[in-house]
Amino acid sequence: MKGTLYIVSTPIGNLEDITLRALRVLKEVHVIAAEDTRHSLKLLNHYAISKPLISYWGEKEKVKAEEMLSILNSGQTVALISDAGTPGISDPGNVLIRRAIEEGIRVVPVPGPTAVIAALSMSGFSTDAFIFRGFLPVKASQRSRELKGLNLDPRTIVLYEAPHRILETLADIKETFDDRRVVVIKEITKFYEEVFRGTASAILERLESAKISGEYVIVIEGRPVEKLNTAEDALTEIKTLMKRGLGRKEAVRRIAEEYGLSKKELYDRSLSGE
Repeated sequence: MKGTLYIVSTPIGNLEDITLRALRVLKEVHVIAAEDTRHSLKLLNHYAISKPLISYWGEKEKVKAEEMLSILNSGQTVALISDAGTPGISDPGNVLIRRAIEEGIRVVPVPGPTAVIAALSMSGFSTDAFIFRGFLPVKASQRSRELKGLNLDPRTIVLYEAPHRILETLADIKETFDDRRVVVIKEITKFYEEVFRGTASAILERLESAKISGEYVIVIEGRPVEKLNTAEDALTEIKTLMKRGLGRKEAVRRIAEEYGLSKKELYDRSLSGE
């Protein structure tokens, strides 16, 4: 009989943010696969958990995934954890999860903390629908293009950013989203957690004179529907969806339904605009 792969969420900062089930699973499994064993040992030692550890950090992920599959195929259980939050969500782990599914191994989530939901819940913006983009491209031109593609979307947008790129990204957001409301959370759930609310330009001004350190979560308010410039903005959004691989009919259907416009008229205008 094959073993089970548990995807275990761990604290994103405060060590108390871990479920009782997660602690039980970590104590019961045969092996723990950690993104960085040195980092994870802080958590495991805090809760007096001692288990064999396998690191799957960075370039090791593909090779180590095969090693862990061998363990799982032998009938042993493995807990997959990342440095913080949920494995596979802007963190390593997808390689092992995908390979385990291919091998017919049971994959069980043990849910818990994730920065995207924590940030969204305290943003004050709409949570009915949102886009999680994770980390934007490092290259400035690609990052700017991504943001422009999100500009017309009415859904709340959640991004992650590293300290050495936070000012550049906020400058791009300022240029693309104008006076849209933004929330930036530094070191979420950690001792030095700090929340910045306002426009991108106002937050950028504050951060330029502050100490830049730790990880950042950025939440951008979705574009209000009433600010759409009638059919012209709708056509722009259709083009954006099509560039992402959506067919014309489906793109037109989504935008027409979302903004209460005529599907036929939008479809005809999308053809004539090319």
